Amino acid sequence: QVRLIESGGGLVQAGGSLRLSCAASGRPFSFYVMGWFRQAPGKGREFVATISRSGGSTDYIDSVKGRFTISRDNTKNTVYLQMNSLKLEDTAVYYCAARQHFALATREWEYNYWGQGTQVTVSS
Repeated sequence: QVRLIESGGGLVQAGGSLRLSCAASGRPFSFYVMGWFRQAPGKGREFVATISRSGGSTDYIDSVKGRFTISRDNTKNTVYLQMNSLKLEDTAVYYCAARQHFALATREWEYNYWGQGTQVTVSS
């Protein structure tokens, strides 16, 4: 079992930046591939980014490439999502997820554990 707690969400103007954090507790953090997903109002949850257990490999949805960066610190049991050049369409609840597997994953059902989410609102 692993418990995930997100933080760092808030209200930001378009073009601004936020850094989300997800702190994990339970089994050794380095066992898990980690991911970030988001859910905008009235829409389904979508994949944003994923990172390998070592942090050496990452993948992103096309709409955030070049703007968002996923990273992790296994000594702090934390995964981050640095979000720059934020757009109105980035407004969503952002969720952290953990996967008990070595391979990166982009689909919800591939992840075993989820955080409660943190709201990110981008204003004009």
